[in-house]
Amino acid sequence: MILSTPLLSEPSFLSYSRVGTFSTQRKKNAFCCLSHSLKDNGLQNRYVLHREENLRRRFLLFFLVSSGLSPTLSSSGKTKSKNPYDEKRLLEQNKRRQKENNAPEDFPNFIREGFEVNVVTSEDYIKSDSGLIYRDYEVGNGDCPKAGQQVTFHYIGYNESGRRIDSTYLQGSPARIRLGTNAVVPGFEEGIQDMRPGGKRRIIIPPELGPPVGPSTFFSSKQFEVFDIELLSIQNCQRRTIAFYSDVICN
Repeated sequence: MILSTPLLSEPSFLSYSRVGTFSTQRKKNAFCCLSHSLKDNGLQNRYVLHREENLRRRFLLFFLVSSGLSPTLSSSGKTKSKNPYDEKRLLEQNKRRQKENNAPEDFPNFIREGFEVNVVTSEDYIKSDSGLIYRDYEVGNGDCPKAGQQVTFHYIGYNESGRRIDSTYLQGSPARIRLGTNAVVPGFEEGIQDMRPGGKRRIIIPPELGPPVGPSTFFSSKQFEVFDIELLSIQNCQRRTIAFYSDVICN
C-alpha cells in the first residue's frame, strides 16, 4: 500500500524568501523615512539660517541709522545728468518758437530746464558785472544821460520766446522817464544810462534786475526780458515851485 505523504505547509526556501522580502521592505521604509527627515532638517536649517541673516541685517541697519552712519543710497533715478542731446533739443525747440513768433534777427536763445536758464547769444553781446547782457547796433553821438535828466526813447519788449509784449512804435509816441527816480526796472535803467542820443541797443534783463513777481503784479514768473531801445534825446530837468504847487519841468 502506498501511503500518501502529507504535504508540508510550505517549503523552507519559500519561507526564507518571504522573510527576506519583509526585511527588505522594512529597510526601504526606514531609508525613505530617514531621507525625508534629512530633507526636512535641511529645509529647516536653511530657514533658520535665512532668518538669522535677516535679523543680522536688521540689527546692522538699525545700528547704522542710530549712530548716524547710514549708508548712502544711489540717487541716479532722481538726479538728471546734463545731456548735450537734451540741450540741443531744447535749443532747437526755442528757436522754433521764436520763428513762429517772428522774433528779430540775432535774437538770444534761452535754454530753460527747471529753474536753470542758459542764455545763448552771439559773440557781439556783452555781459556786465550785474548780469545785464547788451549789444549796441548803433552807438550814437553826444553825452550819456545823468541821474535827474529826462530821456526820450522808443522801445520794443519781448519775452523769452521772442513774442512782442509792448512797443512804443505801435503806440505812436515815444516814452519819457527821468533817470534816478525808480521809474523803470533796474535792468532797464542800467541799460539806457550809458547810451548816447541816436544809439540803438538790445538789452537782456535777467530776473534779478527785472520787475517784482507776485500776485499783485503783472508778472507771474521770473523770466528774462529783452528790449530793443532807440534813444532819441536827453533833456535837462529842474523843479518849479509856484505858491503851494511844485513840479519838475524838462527842456
